[in-house]
Amino acid sequence: MSTTTTDLTALAAALRAAVGPDRVLSDRQELRTYECDGLAQYKVVPALVALPADAAQCAAVVRACVAAGAPFVARGSGTGLSGGALPHADGVLIVTSQMRDILEVAPSDERAVVQPGVINLAVSRAANPHGWYYAPDPSSQQICSIGGNVAENSGGAHCLKYGFTTNHVTGVELVTPDGDRVRLGGRAPDAPGYDLLGAFVGSEGTLGIATEVTVRLTRLPESVRTLLAAFDSTDQAGAATSAIIAAGVVPAAVEMMDALAISAAEAAVHCGYPPGAGAVLIVELDGPEPEVAAQFDQVERLCRDNRAFEIRIAADDVERALFWKGRKSAFAAVGRISPDYIVQDGVIPRTALPEVLRRIGELSAERGIRVANVFHAGDGNLHPLVLFDAAVEGQTERAEEVSGAILDLCVRHGGSITGEHGVGMDKAKYMPRMFTADDLDTMQLLRCAFDPAGLANPGKVFPTPRLCGEVPGRRKGVHPAQEAGLAEVF
Repeated sequence: MSTTTTDLTALAAALRAAVGPDRVLSDRQELRTYECDGLAQYKVVPALVALPADAAQCAAVVRACVAAGAPFVARGSGTGLSGGALPHADGVLIVTSQMRDILEVAPSDERAVVQPGVINLAVSRAANPHGWYYAPDPSSQQICSIGGNVAENSGGAHCLKYGFTTNHVTGVELVTPDGDRVRLGGRAPDAPGYDLLGAFVGSEGTLGIATEVTVRLTRLPESVRTLLAAFDSTDQAGAATSAIIAAGVVPAAVEMMDALAISAAEAAVHCGYPPGAGAVLIVELDGPEPEVAAQFDQVERLCRDNRAFEIRIAADDVERALFWKGRKSAFAAVGRISPDYIVQDGVIPRTALPEVLRRIGELSAERGIRVANVFHAGDGNLHPLVLFDAAVEGQTERAEEVSGAILDLCVRHGGSITGEHGVGMDKAKYMPRMFTADDLDTMQLLRCAFDPAGLANPGKVFPTPRLCGEVPGRRKGVHPAQEAGLAEVF
């Protein structure tokens, strides 16, 4: 579905009436600021950008889009890594970054209520003086927003113990694709009836736009202890990870980096990891002091049993932050060693780590493409960074082949094509490798129930959108959306 130039002129006027003239962008140079999210391989300049200040303005913007038949895409801080907030060339990008008020911090209820533009780390900073914090911690937590975290069901290093965003959201107010404001859930741990909140979290903007989020707060732990263990190989580090979990220890986090990722981090932030390490593990434990002390001794022993050649224990918060600095900066750090890179995201069983990492090494050697591995080892969430130089003929294509082969490898081992970055634009073509046609049709029936006009973030998640009202099943001939240039069949 697209709009004509005349339609866009009328739509821009309607948007300015809804949110004010200073909150609608139509100049192409200003629009280019929003042409991509954190995945810069895909770029589309939106027709218009609207920056609502509150839920009422956001709803008014959506209603204006519906009246004009214009597609719309929600965007927060734009840190996503799957193209989930990629604009539509004929549509409106609705940016929620100015809706950034923390509406309430209620320690007695173990809850906080925030607008979608609130930065992830800001929630913890507001809750810390009361003895609480917000547990999900993406690597981009200093800049990513809660609305985007909800859309993508974002994870992070400490999700091994505490779970993903969905485990920490108890309620949302959202603007539906029709422009209505509705509430799902609330402050209670669970709501009766169908789990619509569970469907909404992680729906990547296809079921509506969050305008207020009620999150669960977690008590600050009595004790936090962190160690960094260096190994000669990722096989040894992977074996140590499996041994820790098999022993019944559930750390707050177990993170791994390989030699290439370590060298990039050293070049970028001088984190001082042990020289010559083929892999490092960062293991963090938190909880009651006696429990942490006992488990920490056990983790240290298991790392040594699996041939760690050096173990460092953080003496204080400063040293702990330095351990984490290298890991948290890893994605950006590879820019120091490669002009271009693809940030991949897949999941495998922990026990498959050694085998999968060896195969990634073989793929790298076969295609002549370097791969730096950074991942949440505790829950098997891989983040291979596929390095290439787009200026060298053929490297981009080979890098994309390696990237796709890694996802195939994850699926073959019983894993997933994404652990926390979402499907978005980037991985839509891989969905049929995980799901049958019936599975995908069932998912799209849910999408159509929320968005019968197909205007909310069209072209994302599903490889070939099914028009709402179309009978599920095998299709013959060219799909209408494909014929209109809105979809591609993979």
